[in-house]
Amino acid sequence: MLMQRLNSATRYLWRWMAEGARKVLTLRERYKAIKDVREARGITLLREWLSPMQRAQFDASKSFDVVGCDSGRRYRILYGKVTNVHEIDDAGRPVIGWCFVPSEHLVAADVMLAQKIALETNERATLAVANRFNVQVPRRTRADARPRRAY
Repeated sequence: MLMQRLNSATRYLWRWMAEGARKVLTLRERYKAIKDVREARGITLLREWLSPMQRAQFDASKSFDVVGCDSGRRYRILYGKVTNVHEIDDAGRPVIGWCFVPSEHLVAADVMLAQKIALETNERATLAVANRFNVQVPRRTRADARPRRAY
């Protein structure tokens, strides 16, 4: 009698867990579909605000350059939400990184658009609230290194 009840309870528990797992998978798929739609809408809006040159950069490398309105410095905004703004030098190498994001939870493309508008319209105030960070510059390999002079 005890074994029958134990078997019955075990079957019930497994059915309950399987049903819960199905519900979780369904919710995960719905969330992913909604997220994909939001991201696609964000990219469409971002592309509308980019200049033709910035759009070409974005299509090629998922990043684009912006010129600050106050200092004239160049910034590269990389695809992402945080630590994705790099101040770049004349050679296009990153010098320093800036981290600033809107207070709302947005998809990456919307964050990038907000960063672009902020740097192009009020650079000084934007950098006043931004966090500064060092950028990891990739190390040069032997093939990239300049040839040594023979003496």
